[in-house]
Parts: sequence; C-alpha cells; structure tokens
Amino acid sequence: MRAMLCRQLGSPDVLQMEEIPSPVPKAGEVLLEVKACGVSFPDVLMVQGKYQIKPELPFSPGIEVAGIIKAVGDQVSGFKPGDAVFGRAMNGFAEELVTTPDFLWHLPKGVDFNVAAGFSMNYGTSWYGLKYRAQLKPGETLLVLGASGGVGLAAVELGKLMGARVIACASSEEKLAICRREGADDTINYETGTEDLREAVKRLTGLTNNGGVDVVYDPVGDRFADPAVRSLAWGGRYLVVGFAAGQIPKVALNLPLLKGGAIVGVWWGGLMKADPDMARRLTQELVELIAAGRIKPHVSAVYPLARAADALKDLMSRKATGKIVVNMEA
Repeated sequence: MRAMLCRQLGSPDVLQMEEIPSPVPKAGEVLLEVKACGVSFPDVLMVQGKYQIKPELPFSPGIEVAGIIKAVGDQVSGFKPGDAVFGRAMNGFAEELVTTPDFLWHLPKGVDFNVAAGFSMNYGTSWYGLKYRAQLKPGETLLVLGASGGVGLAAVELGKLMGARVIACASSEEKLAICRREGADDTINYETGTEDLREAVKRLTGLTNNGGVDVVYDPVGDRFADPAVRSLAWGGRYLVVGFAAGQIPKVALNLPLLKGGAIVGVWWGGLMKADPDMARRLTQELVELIAAGRIKPHVSAVYPLARAADALKDLMSRKATGKIVVNMEA
C-alpha cells in the first residue's frame, strides 16, 4: 500500500511517498481502508516535532479519517467489514491503517468521505469550546479569529446555530465573504491596516455589552490575542484554541481581573484522552446535527495523496478556507 511517511522532522517537504506492507489488525483493532483524510495544523506541528503528541519515526501525518473497514480483530464489536466510518486515528496519510474503534463512528447517510474526513476535529474542537467551555448562550456576541479556516468556520457555523451574534475576523475580503455565507453577522478584516481589531470591535458593539464581546474564539494567537482579550465584555470568556500565526502570545493577567472574565483552554485531543466518554458524547451530538442537515462542513480543496505535502504547505501559508482534504483516489 502507499503511505506518505515522515522519516525525519522538518518542513512538509520531508514527507516521502513509499510502498509499505499493509498493516494487520490485532485484538481490539480494525483495519481501515482510508478514502479521505482531513488536513489540520496538528499534522504540520507533528511533522515539525512541535506538537503535544510526538509519534515515533517513521509515521504518516493525518489524524482525521474516513473510509471503509476491511477487517476486524478479535474482541471488536459494533463494527464489521464493509462499514463506512469516520473519526480520529493516527497515520491517516496512507491507503490503509489500523486503529482501535474507540473514536470511530458510522458514516451518516448522505455524507461523503471528504466531508466526513474534515469534520471530527474542527467541529469537535468548536463544539467543545463554545458549548461546554464557554457555555455560549443565545443572544451573546461571539468574536471568531481566523474565521475562514477549518476550526474558525466551524465556530462561525456552530455559533449561529447556538443563537449567538457572530463577528468573524479574517485577512481578506474573499475570506470574509465565505464567513458571511456561513452565517457571520458582521466581519472584520484585521489585515487592512485601516482599523485595528480593538477599534473595530468597539465600532460593532457600540455601547452595548460595555463595548465588548461575550466570547472570543482564538485559534490564531500572536499579535491578535491582546486586543481580543481587551475586547471582552464584563464576564467574557477568551478561548485559547491554537496558535496558527506561529507565536504563543503573552497576555496581561490584570485584563481578565478587570473584566471579571476567564481565559479558557480548548484542546480536543486532550479531552479525548482525559475524558473519552465526554468526547464520544460530544461527537455523537455532532453526528446527529450533520445527519439532520443542521451543519454542513465546508471543504475548500481536495488533494491526491501524492500532494499531501502541498496540502500542508497551503495550510501553513493561510491559503486555505474551510477544510483541506487528502483523498486517496483523487
């Protein structure tokens, strides 16, 4: 089978396409024929050796998969060969992989493999962050940074579903147009230089909410963190989701004190390890939403396996909107 392997840490260019033996499932494992794999920032960080999880070399990036079960080991229940599934697994940039079925779900009817592969991490992160960490309420105002990216666009869609007013921030008018299409009420282009983030939030919120927002969803970090925290209203919640801009920011801790606010971490992968029952419950809630057509993940680009490195580089350079997917048959 073909696999895109990382044999040394570095840029996405270190990835090599190789023919390797097909894996064999042990007891408690399934063999999955991968049809599509989502591309996410953890993949980039793993290749660079900068992620919280550091797999042993060599490995294949890719942790969001969709495909068909080919075989099951002993002691596996609820899944059988031929089942179409999606979920979280390691080594997704490969035609086959073995994994435990703990975080696999049956593919809802009418959902294709590309959409399913770009679903679990982005929507899991955003649902966990907005509903359970921030406890976003109907009528509150949500500020989403990096709103045209994978997790950002999921936050825009879910925020509107939860009844919030959504202010989406992105780096171009083209990206903001996508955010508006997904339901954003207002938008801020924070790369134009004509108006900084704090002033734009003041303009949009006016005198209501003390000139601020109730929740900030921040997968970007770097220079936008400080004005975002300063944009919180009284009792606001700032969600630390990631650092796509490349720098971990420093925030003055007097700011949450003065605003009666909270800085809250959101790590979906950590939740899956620390509280797998909750992670499964949240994912089941999302499965029901997508099956009912209440959420519709946006896949912006599909790459063949041979161009998986290009997919990672496009993600790093912020060319992506919504989700990028690697498809084994493209």
